[in-house]
Amino acid sequence: MQLEFHQVDAFSNRPFAGNPAMVYRLDSWLSDTLMQQIAAEHNLAETAFVVKEGAVWHIRWFTPVAEVPLCGHATLASAHVLFECYAEPGESIDFICQSGALRVSREAGRLVLDFPVRRTEPCALTAQVEQAMGMPVQALLVLKAPQGIQELLVILPTEAAVRGFRPNLPALAELPGLGVLITAPGERHDFVSRYFAPAIGIDEDPVTGSTHCMLTPYWAERLDKTELSAYQCSARGGELHCRLEGERVKIAGQAVLVASGRLCLNEDVGQG
Repeated sequence: MQLEFHQVDAFSNRPFAGNPAMVYRLDSWLSDTLMQQIAAEHNLAETAFVVKEGAVWHIRWFTPVAEVPLCGHATLASAHVLFECYAEPGESIDFICQSGALRVSREAGRLVLDFPVRRTEPCALTAQVEQAMGMPVQALLVLKAPQGIQELLVILPTEAAVRGFRPNLPALAELPGLGVLITAPGERHDFVSRYFAPAIGIDEDPVTGSTHCMLTPYWAERLDKTELSAYQCSARGGELHCRLEGERVKIAGQAVLVASGRLCLNEDVGQG
């Protein structure tokens, strides 16, 4: 069995920047175990699998060690692959995922993600978080899920503090939730951020669309504006254009295809 894959650098207009994602367009679902093994083999932050069911595409995302409920950059990459490699008609693509309905549209040379708002709430700063950060923290917020804390949002005072943060990855991995998002006001952008999720196999994610579903409503309220420019200041870096529209967040960026190929599997490795 051979499966075609495409690697895309999302939130970038040039190769080797932004956030790389692997995309598989499947005729039917593989087993969860096999999709997890494929993601581990590619060893990128996210590998996306899409299957057409009726009029919409169902999408799932896997890190090298776990499936995640929402991923922005790999959704952007998937839309780019469907538009550019498989000639998907129209100017928008509807996706269904664990987190609900998503849409990606082509607008003025960019791809625009239409994602649900993910609202955070203030939380008391704990000694564990302070020790893991190892630097002054202005505030701590959390994104909650039915099973408890899903993400931590740490507010720092300046862009320099975000850029200069040296993560203690074992300590961050011990904190509750999938990952730790740090953010501060930007110097040339409305806000900047970085995201660390060592507990699910991502030491630092280069550019994270889904975290901007948390960041956009937070900074929109703090800055009293609904259109914001954002920069994720990882080593690769990426620029995002965010707009808050009620309970939805529009996140615009570019993408570029950098590689395509085929994964060769034994015939006895089957579908789910």
